[in-house]
Amino acid sequence: MSKKYTFRNNTQTSFWPFIGLSSLQRTLLLFVVLPLVLLTALGIRFGLDQANQFQQQRLKNDLELIARAISLPVGTALNNRDMEAVNLALSSVFVLGEVYGASVFDVDGNRIASAGVTQTDLTDSAIPARIRRTGEGQEAFSRIKGRRLFSHFLPLFDNSDQTQGFIQITRKASDFGRALDQLTVIAWLVWGIFSLGILAAVLLGHYGGIGRYVDKLLAHMQRVAEGDLAYRAALEGPSEVASIAQGLNQMLDSIERANRELDVHRAAEAQLLAQLKDNEKMAAIGSMAQGIAHELGAPLSVIDGRARRLERSGTLDEQALRHASGIRSQVDRLTRTVRQLLDYCRPASTQARELAPAQLITDVIAAIEPELETSQRRLIADIPENLPTLHGDAGRLELALLNLIRNAMQAANSSIGVTASADQTELTICVTDDGPGLSAEFSLDTLLEPFFTTKSPGEGTGLGLAIVRTVIEEHNGQLSLNNRTQGGCEVRVTLPLAASNKDTQL
Repeated sequence: MSKKYTFRNNTQTSFWPFIGLSSLQRTLLLFVVLPLVLLTALGIRFGLDQANQFQQQRLKNDLELIARAISLPVGTALNNRDMEAVNLALSSVFVLGEVYGASVFDVDGNRIASAGVTQTDLTDSAIPARIRRTGEGQEAFSRIKGRRLFSHFLPLFDNSDQTQGFIQITRKASDFGRALDQLTVIAWLVWGIFSLGILAAVLLGHYGGIGRYVDKLLAHMQRVAEGDLAYRAALEGPSEVASIAQGLNQMLDSIERANRELDVHRAAEAQLLAQLKDNEKMAAIGSMAQGIAHELGAPLSVIDGRARRLERSGTLDEQALRHASGIRSQVDRLTRTVRQLLDYCRPASTQARELAPAQLITDVIAAIEPELETSQRRLIADIPENLPTLHGDAGRLELALLNLIRNAMQAANSSIGVTASADQTELTICVTDDGPGLSAEFSLDTLLEPFFTTKSPGEGTGLGLAIVRTVIEEHNGQLSLNNRTQGGCEVRVTLPLAASNKDTQL
């Protein structure tokens, strides 16, 4: 029992759900797209970290530059005890628009002057101690009035280079993240567009480069599965897909050749079975014919003998003589029918020898002359004397020719023709008549079937042509029947000559 398989199109792009993708598409996404997307995401993350550090350092450097810019006038003003100049210097930092507050503290962390939002006291902080110890600037995050601020501390020195205090410049901590947040949004947006671009490029590239050709190949396989074995796939696409299509076409060619060989074997098997049935039928007919010949031979001889005595007795009137003649005619017909059955069904125990075709045909014509005179038919023969010799069985060939001429005599209106010719390999014998010819509704095989006849009931047994075909096949010859253009039928017998048939075993 054969199974039908449905070939599903697995190459169509389906973005959701993921399982709707083909295995090759999933492989590309897992091993090509996903690594690229992850690598770019890591790269963006690393870049944002670097940008964040750079931005923070830049903002810190800006505060340090501002502190250093005012440290000189503030230090000078402190040395001169000019607080008004100190406040003026502190106020000047707001011109830049990035400073949230500015203050001046002594070395202990007590605020001396301030502008903007600043811390009031740093005595409890570790900043003053570190500045005194190191003499360098310090940085720190702190919360003032609920706001998180970043402060840069820069020491102030007197004329003897001793630390006399420090400056605190502050700005909002959110300033450090505001620019980075905008950069982060832009970076991840670009990453998303880039990822979608990679995904679309891979899927579209897969479909354009291989998917559509696989679709065509699957459609071809579906047609083949539905029984269209004559369809062949186009050799398109990448070499791998084209190789698969070529292999599929070669497989279909092999299947087609195998099917043709199988059909030939089946036809030969059917012919052998038909021949076997014919042989079995002929064997049964032969057995029946032998039984008939055995059972009817003696009674028919007795009937014919007694009818002949009655004819010769001289005691019968004219009507009785006609009845006796009719009896003998029917007995002769029955005897001839039994003889034809025996001739057709008898095993071909032939004796092949060299024959002279001209003499063979002349003997057949001489044997049928009494029937020709009775039927009032004229026979015209054209038999060359120098015909090459023939290798065959004289008795079987005479039987075949006798049946051919008898059939022509029964079909002819007035005349029969017998001609013979030969070339280097074959002898051709033609028997013609001027009768109505062959009917178009019957084929040659039908006319040669045993017991098939076109004659009226009682005029033929249908074995004449069947006997002829059997004899011709025994001699490896050919038999053909055709209508003549001038009317009537032509029967052509072609037999191999002795030179080409010397190894034939009859």
